[in-house]
Amino acid sequence: MSVSAEDFNIPNGDESLNQSPFFAGHNGFSNDPVLLRLCKNLPDEIINSLEGLGKWTGSSEANELARLANTQIPKLKTHNAKGNRLDVVEFHPAWHALMEKSVSFGLHCSVWDDDEMEKGHRNFVRAVRYILMAATDCGHLCPMTMTNASVGALKAAPDLLAQWLPKITSRQYDGSQKPAMEKAGVQIGMGMTEKQGGTDLRANISKAKEDGNRGWRINGHKWFMSAPMNDAFLILAHGVDKSQEITDDMAITGGQPSCFLVPRLLPDGSKNGLNFIRLKDKLGNRSNASSEVEFNNSLATIIGKPGKGLRVILEMVTLTRLDCATASAGLMRAALAEAVFHCRHREVFGKKLIDQPIMSRVLADMSLDVAGAVALALRLASSFDQAPSNEAEAAYARLMTPAIKYWICKSAPILIGEAMECLGGNGYVEEGNLARQYREAPVNSIWEGSGNVMCLDVLRVLKKTPKILETVLDMLATDLGDAGAQLIAQLRYDATEIIRDEGLARIFVEKLALSAAAAELSRSVDHGLAEAFIATRLEGKWR
Repeated sequence: MSVSAEDFNIPNGDESLNQSPFFAGHNGFSNDPVLLRLCKNLPDEIINSLEGLGKWTGSSEANELARLANTQIPKLKTHNAKGNRLDVVEFHPAWHALMEKSVSFGLHCSVWDDDEMEKGHRNFVRAVRYILMAATDCGHLCPMTMTNASVGALKAAPDLLAQWLPKITSRQYDGSQKPAMEKAGVQIGMGMTEKQGGTDLRANISKAKEDGNRGWRINGHKWFMSAPMNDAFLILAHGVDKSQEITDDMAITGGQPSCFLVPRLLPDGSKNGLNFIRLKDKLGNRSNASSEVEFNNSLATIIGKPGKGLRVILEMVTLTRLDCATASAGLMRAALAEAVFHCRHREVFGKKLIDQPIMSRVLADMSLDVAGAVALALRLASSFDQAPSNEAEAAYARLMTPAIKYWICKSAPILIGEAMECLGGNGYVEEGNLARQYREAPVNSIWEGSGNVMCLDVLRVLKKTPKILETVLDMLATDLGDAGAQLIAQLRYDATEIIRDEGLARIFVEKLALSAAAAELSRSVDHGLAEAFIATRLEGKWR
């Protein structure tokens, strides 16, 4: 008589008991009630487009592309077999597939389109798409962000913008190694930080020298330049007298850097003096190559006036900070969705995890943070849409961009870590999504200004234009109603305190962001949800 595993009710090696199904086959847009409420005023045609993207981002195909792009990471080829410089980064086909998808939905350019359908809410709609795509792979969103933001800087050079904009706004992805003007569509990057300066861009030492009618020649380096296969890069360099010979030890005397556009390839297809030294071995953002690069007599075009480069890149930096907050909100949302899905299927101690009192409370608490982050990111995007014609919205965008980036980007790693706990060991292994998302999350707190830099930016507003704070607090008071009276009064008091003691800035900035999140939940989602958010985040009760 033979005995098998079935006689003991033991599964064979091909199946598992009490494991949650693979998290795929859902619609990232239409399955999210908070996102649906926030988008309720959009035209049906846009809603249909978002539903289509949401279906794709929740698919097995999207998940597999994200996995491959992050495990088959980019490789730098500095030279060919004969010893000639190549300076080419090779990406897995999954990277190119993700790029093609995001380009087709305009994540790199839709803010600058002139179609009527999205008029008045271009930044908002793009931010929704960005949140959806962040659930797949955030690495490929880096060139989407930089290309979108580059137009803000290129506006300072109208003739150059007219030349490049048709290529930027193309919905065709072209990853070929051809001169920019021969391609169906282009991507723009940026290179700001150098070894010795980091955030302090005035400490940059790269130099630019006029070269007659040809433009300028750049010599120097950048310590972090992501997406190095983009077609051109906005960089900062100090202009020097054209009669001087550029040397490595040449001193920079006074003045501020200028902004330049540097093509990667020249019109004849030859290299433009960009030598990639190595790719960074990063904690996360693995699908995206980040390079160390040297410029060797690279031909460039100046953007704006000489010595005004920091002013030129200001709008570009602001647009990038919006994307940092939006991507972090998207990561938080994706992690929560997977945690809830797992808890609905996993049984522990005779009950589904979702029915266990502590677990259900944890998930509910996480849901408040995610709802607040998503609502706040989209509120900020909406302020960008309205700012050109609305002084109050312009004030909101100026003050709240650094505050919102600070809170959302700092919240993401903590919340994703909590989601990993919900899955236990299954959340910690690299085969799943959460490990990748956890490693991805910290970069948005660093990119375009760390937490302290965001707080210093808020302080700068309070000191130079205190009226902006009053305008924003009045807006929050209106949205919060009677429930916000005490919060607003406390923020007004705290604002005077941090002028006296800058060490309190982080506390103030977090309170400001939390109050703004509650205000937007009350205005656009659900008043009861806003009350729960206030009670657990701003009234001092234990969570």
